Amino acid sequence: MPRGNFGEIRAFNDFTGTYETVTWDAATVELGGGWGLYSVNEGTIQDVKDEEGGIIQLLTDTGDNDNAALVAGPFKPSNGGCVMEARFKVADDLNVAMFAGFMETMVLATPVMAAEYATATMTINGSGGVAGLQFDMDSSAPDVFRPASGDGGAVTGTNKSGTAITATTTTSSGQTVTADAFVVARVEISPSGRIDYLLAADKELTLVESITGAVTASDLFYAVLMLENREAAAKEFEVDYVYARGFRDWTA
Repeated sequence: MPRGNFGEIRAFNDFTGTYETVTWDAATVELGGGWGLYSVNEGTIQDVKDEEGGIIQLLTDTGDNDNAALVAGPFKPSNGGCVMEARFKVADDLNVAMFAGFMETMVLATPVMAAEYATATMTINGSGGVAGLQFDMDSSAPDVFRPASGDGGAVTGTNKSGTAITATTTTSSGQTVTADAFVVARVEISPSGRIDYLLAADKELTLVESITGAVTASDLFYAVLMLENREAAAKEFEVDYVYARGFRDWTA
């Protein structure tokens, strides 16, 4: 039987429509374009009318570790690779954690940050694979993104210099984060499981790291963009667009 014309799986939302102010209550909000919003607590969602391009604003609740996660998928990298890209910013202050990339383990009713920092040590949460860019104010060097890679609750992988990565040797991306300034993050997983991490302060994406041996390409991964409070105060998260792409297994 010949293959169909829709081998590519794509989830994209540019938030160019009008979103009425909605308060979510630790439940799912369908955003369209294959993306949903999930959270451990209530918050507010609305569009931002004073910036061009269609931007959605997520305002978390006021508890420490309250969060909001935009999720699409799942995708299987071994079918032809997968990509996640987003443009976003924290509008007020940076006492937050952020993650952009892929997670194998995602409990939609109670989303948990894929990776976290305690001073200089990264922890991988959950029992599945993780491939993403992580920012965390609990880090001892809090103003940069770091490539996160791991599986089974442990940091794993080998970087592009051939050095094995551990929880205390994760490298900085060099991309400084500032409040009220957009960043573009892109994470690619190849069919063999290599993870490429790209960042941009504006338009030109730069490859900041490549990691191998961290994830199993035949596993299923969710594309995730997530914000989490790092203090007992609401945080304003603005998202310009979210994009994820994978491929079907036409042999199944």
